[in-house]
Amino acid sequence: MGKLDGRVVIVTGAARGQGEQEARLFAAEGAKVAVADVLDEQGRRWPRSWARSTCTWTWGGGRLGRGGRGGQGAYGRIDGLVNNAGILRFNSLVDTPLEEFMQVVRVNQVGCFLGIKTVASAMEDGGTIVNTASYTAVTGMAAVGTYTATKHAILGLTRVAALELASRRIRVNAVCPGAVDTAMSNPARLDPDADPEEMTRALDELYRKLVPLGRIGRADEVARLALFLTSDDSSYITGQPFVIDGGWLAGVSVI
Repeated sequence: MGKLDGRVVIVTGAARGQGEQEARLFAAEGAKVAVADVLDEQGRRWPRSWARSTCTWTWGGGRLGRGGRGGQGAYGRIDGLVNNAGILRFNSLVDTPLEEFMQVVRVNQVGCFLGIKTVASAMEDGGTIVNTASYTAVTGMAAVGTYTATKHAILGLTRVAALELASRRIRVNAVCPGAVDTAMSNPARLDPDADPEEMTRALDELYRKLVPLGRIGRADEVARLALFLTSDDSSYITGQPFVIDGGWLAGVSVI
């Protein structure tokens, strides 16, 4: 038996990276998964390639309300949500245009808010919501100030939602990944002429100096944490951030 047998879960930002790995793992653990992303063509392609009976594409063009209704319409219920979709922009705060700031806020912060608002009202009592925050939600990082601000906000949304939804036994938690080998940190994964594995090796070498465990994280490792928070293994946990960063937040060794 899988850890999510009989459950229906929506995963946003599921066309690639962490969201794709989460959707694949959840389906392997018995869930019916409604995958969602604004990358419509890419998102429609991969579920049909491996899990026709357990996955459906519900959301294109950024309409999360459609995703919530689509998941419920396809399977008759909603038991879980993974708010994974997000974007990153590099800039110093003083050089960040307002338009860029608002773009990141709309996708990361407002997207998370809309996910909670839309899905919780249709969710079965006893459901789960997992919000993707970040290592930067609990510390600062230069050059990604807008991203950091939105991830701090996601932790606030997580805690408030956990309090307000507890009476329905809906648990709300946040995963806080450090650097993870996805297209966000490894753009070679988007370039058909590049070698993403070569870039992964370079990233591992870079993070060997920054992270106690000596490498960049993998998307499947974050997916396993999201599975834990979605399954009954975490039945008495709500309102909490879970950092998964290879020990980066613990500090930097000087020797």
